[in-house]
Amino acid sequence: MLPSSLQISIVTYRPDQKLLERCLRKLALSIAAAREAGVTQTVHLALIDNSEDRNVAETVIKLGKSRFQDTGVHVTYLHGHANIGYGAAHNLVLHGTGSDYHLVLNPDVELAPDALANAMRWLDEHEDVGALAPLARDGAGRRVYLCKRYPAIFDLLLRGFAPAFLRRLFRRRLERYELRDVMDREPPEPLIGIPALSGAFMLVKRQAIDRTGGFDPRFFLYFEDFDWSVRLNLVTKTAFVPSVEIGHHGGHAARKGVRHIVWFVRSGFRFYRRHGWKWL
Repeated sequence: MLPSSLQISIVTYRPDQKLLERCLRKLALSIAAAREAGVTQTVHLALIDNSEDRNVAETVIKLGKSRFQDTGVHVTYLHGHANIGYGAAHNLVLHGTGSDYHLVLNPDVELAPDALANAMRWLDEHEDVGALAPLARDGAGRRVYLCKRYPAIFDLLLRGFAPAFLRRLFRRRLERYELRDVMDREPPEPLIGIPALSGAFMLVKRQAIDRTGGFDPRFFLYFEDFDWSVRLNLVTKTAFVPSVEIGHHGGHAARKGVRHIVWFVRSGFRFYRRHGWKWL
């Protein structure tokens, strides 16, 4: 089998410079390992800055150049446009590249050295699967459950706004929402059919992108990944593959202030109006 080509897009908005540097450093190591394993050779990376600040964009460009100079990775820098939203920014490079795979990646994600090799090899071997989600851990090494069932509004309220004692009371319900009942296996096993993948890391085949159109740009922030997941599951299969590991530092919209809560509510309303309301 010939090596598959890979396009990667990272969207930044006033990023934490240290986290972004770590993200790019781990990404470069994972790309090198995938090339050495013969899984991929041609790799394109797009760094897309939504910050509307030339100084921020220059910092992103500097980090990209310092990390990928002389690596053979073709890097494209997009900046100077308005803050068009997370999904819309990824869409700037999601189409027309011809790459076999596209990786949507958050700037606060750190890939394990073998993450890309394992992910692309697994998808190469499973022709009926079009999108893949990884096993994630936080900065302390604790398991983070990025994959979800179709969200009930009650679950979102519990996770985002309920006090700790109430979340403990509904612990089993929240664990089920996070698919822990089928993911917490020893040893971990791949799981086919993921209702909602996280936009922190989505590795998607070209055919699945072409058939779904990528992200819906009407979702400025939040739910754009859930919306795409629903549409992906209509045309292909999705999978959780635990041999693909990442570190993730993010989430918690309710802790980011009123503006993020407003974006979350607006996007949630759009998501449920499109795909169906689920209250409990």
